[in-house]
Amino acid sequence: MTDRLKSAAAALLGELDAELAMIRSCLEALGIRRRRTRRFWTEAELGQLRRLYPDTRTALLARRLRRRTYGVYNKAQQLGLRKSAAYLRSPACVAFARPGSGGERFRYPKGHVPANKGLRRPGYAPGRMKETQFKKGQEPRNWVPVGTEVRDDEGYLKRKISDDRTIPSRFNWRYVHTMTWEAKHGPVPRGHAVAFKNGDKTDIRDENLELVSRRELMRRNSVHNLPRALAEVVQLRGALVHQIRKRARA
Repeated sequence: MTDRLKSAAAALLGELDAELAMIRSCLEALGIRRRRTRRFWTEAELGQLRRLYPDTRTALLARRLRRRTYGVYNKAQQLGLRKSAAYLRSPACVAFARPGSGGERFRYPKGHVPANKGLRRPGYAPGRMKETQFKKGQEPRNWVPVGTEVRDDEGYLKRKISDDRTIPSRFNWRYVHTMTWEAKHGPVPRGHAVAFKNGDKTDIRDENLELVSRRELMRRNSVHNLPRALAEVVQLRGALVHQIRKRARA
């Protein structure tokens, strides 16, 4: 039995190594790099930031500190640093931030009356606009009646419990396993969730449901519970899928 387990483990590790190599090659081909580790600010960098930020262009200061511009902005805001009045009047300051210049003179003054105020006419629909407008009482194509059950992207079954148009649509739906547990035990306490004992999201029986804290639920679902090689495969695969979807939408 021990030899069989060893051979099975070796085969699994071999498959993981192969999948990891494939994902790495895909990431490299797409030019995707792994997320950088967080770099903390040193006392020397903070000293430079306090000394130079008020009179130095932020992009130049970021290059000097070898940091991203938005990171310098965020740290300066945390420290309560501001640009000096002399810098804001200087040519180095960007136009929109310099008082009395840039787009300031093109802004609407306080109390400005829009040019089209009072010109809206009920039923105004030039061209074919009226043909494509929603008619009174018309339901959208994706509308479903109360009581409809569907599964979400993670496999949880949810049921439509109301058709209230005055609230976000997600509040018209509830998860069936939560409703099943609440029918016997009452409302789910704050900071807790209903979980499946056997991990099967299709097994919605009361004896298969248990109440756990959000902390415990996070611990159970953490990728850090997996072997290191498998955790790296999961993380890299997530980064790959994210970039593929991002480029497909572009």
